[in-house]
Amino acid sequence: MNRTEFIFATAVILFVAFCVGWFANWLVHRFIRVSQSDVGELEKMAQELHEAEETRDQAITYLQQREAELTNQLSQTEAELAATMDGLREARQEAEQLRTHLERVGSG
Repeated sequence: MNRTEFIFATAVILFVAFCVGWFANWLVHRFIRVSQSDVGELEKMAQELHEAEETRDQAITYLQQREAELTNQLSQTEAELAATMDGLREARQEAEQLRTHLERVGSG
């Protein structure tokens, strides 16, 4: 093989390698490329996700407020119950004292 044949064979090999590389690049970009409809769908999904997160945050805030209200109401009810029980206890003691006093007065 002389010098001219060697240069020609090298040129052909390099050209074929270039064509194979270019075709592989085109093929990869063809499969990876994102279409406009996909981008639009992704944006729509992102917006829906954002709205769902806002709704979730609002629900959590509402539940926390409602829980605080119910806890406060429960505390008030427990305080009223304790006061009522104390009043009932005192009334029973007073009634018992009056009963014993009447028995003493009645027997004496």
